[in-house]
Amino acid sequence: MHLRLLLTAPVLMAASGYAQATLQPLPDVPTLMKQVEDHQRKLDQVRENYTYHEVVITHELDKNGNIKKNESEENNVFFVNGHEIDRKFKKDGKELNEDQQKKEQERVEKEVEKASKTPPGQSLDKNEVSVSRLLQIMKVSNARREQMDGRSVIAFDFTGDPHAKTHGIAENASKKLSGTIWIDENDRQVRRMIARFDDNFHLGFGLFSVGKGSTFAFDQKLVNNELWLPTGAQAHVVAHAVGILGWRGDIAVTDNDYEKFHADAVQQAGATVVNPPTH
Repeated sequence: MHLRLLLTAPVLMAASGYAQATLQPLPDVPTLMKQVEDHQRKLDQVRENYTYHEVVITHELDKNGNIKKNESEENNVFFVNGHEIDRKFKKDGKELNEDQQKKEQERVEKEVEKASKTPPGQSLDKNEVSVSRLLQIMKVSNARREQMDGRSVIAFDFTGDPHAKTHGIAENASKKLSGTIWIDENDRQVRRMIARFDDNFHLGFGLFSVGKGSTFAFDQKLVNNELWLPTGAQAHVVAHAVGILGWRGDIAVTDNDYEKFHADAVQQAGATVVNPPTH
């Protein structure tokens, strides 16, 4: 009897705490989203002090959804001027050979040079869009409080703003997205985003398109109780060429092995960073 009470007490206390949290009024939505945008931009700057390991696995699918080809690559990821740079060192489980390493080094050097000249927040590639930029393109609704990893999050449904000023293919495509975004209530950081294409998006003079029903998900978490960093992403892509199914696949990205290579990474002004515990 006493053991049962001891076991259930923490559960009841947690449930009570959550119930009290859900009764609190939600933050003002425009103010909250502005804070999230600001924090995400500052976070992009602080990430320049970190590097991490990334694995990308691609399953190419046939028309019935069966896997017909697998590919993988491993990258070391770092940031320059707020822009992500990936340095590939493995392809399909094998280390790059000398010739491949040379070509990859040349590619990375060009990317670094381009990143150093491109303002933070502006995409290096017209086929990419940053999280901070995506926040500016979306319209949110249906705010509600939820729990994720034991932390309070504010969830919103969103759609792309058709009137938002955009530049490049990826930003234009973002107007055709809808989905859900979860914001960590305490740190005002994006915890998770799930999005889908509600319409076909045409590329290359209409000869190629990303198909309706393509989806992607993005996660980031508080790593080592210090900094919010990407932890993974998933995508299901349906592509068409001249109205015919051209490519279908699932892509999974896993990020880990975070390392800080500037000793003062957590002390940069304006950064939303939680100092690690001292015990």
